[in-house]
Amino acid sequence: MVTENDNLLEIENLSIRYGKKPVLEGVSLKVRRHEIFGIIGPANAGKTSFLRAINRMDEFVPSMNVTGTIRFDGRDVQKLRNLYALRRGIGVVFPLPVGLPLSVYDNVALAPRLRGVRKQVELDEIVERCLRRAALWDEVKERLKTLGSLLSGGQQQRLTIARALSQDPQLLLLDEFSIAIDPVTTMRIEEVLKELRQEMTIILVTNLVQQARRLADRTAFFLAGRCIEINLTEELFTGTVQDLRSREYVEGRFG
Repeated sequence: MVTENDNLLEIENLSIRYGKKPVLEGVSLKVRRHEIFGIIGPANAGKTSFLRAINRMDEFVPSMNVTGTIRFDGRDVQKLRNLYALRRGIGVVFPLPVGLPLSVYDNVALAPRLRGVRKQVELDEIVERCLRRAALWDEVKERLKTLGSLLSGGQQQRLTIARALSQDPQLLLLDEFSIAIDPVTTMRIEEVLKELRQEMTIILVTNLVQQARRLADRTAFFLAGRCIEINLTEELFTGTVQDLRSREYVEGRFG
């Protein structure tokens, strides 16, 4: 039996608009601690906006209006004044890499330094561990002083993943993380994500339904700004779905 304490994230009646345009309407769901929660659905379903609301990114978009309740680890996100503290607990990786104008090493070491890590040996261990988890260490271990922006697109995306992991987050938000990464590296990172479930909760937004099937414990299907169904992932793909549109989507009949 799942109790309230088992839920890291609780969403109630979440709606999002950009100006007068609605992109998400009345979404309610709960994400459990130490699970990989998948979100699938076609373009313009509201998936990315959903992630932005969790991390209070509406602060950066004046036209973005968020209503409803988002509770992260029991705290109402909309009422928190210390956004830095909130974002320390939530790592985010978006589809295209957003590198900082820093070296590879400093990109990953920034968050640990901000939370007070000063010993070089400790920073070195964090940087290596996070780069290994992002399947990047072997490619950059001789180039740690190189600007991150000089890496290839796929390497920069993996650097973004390493930087998110360096926050030691409770919740990791992944939005199409593999869009700029080759299939072999994607599979390596997927194996790491399965291991990270023991340490954190992961929300995985993906247009690759088979990726959700490989990774997610439960999966939500978003369509036209609404959460159509939430189910155990294998049930969504092989069992009796709650909504026929879910089956049609995972079978590739539209999208």
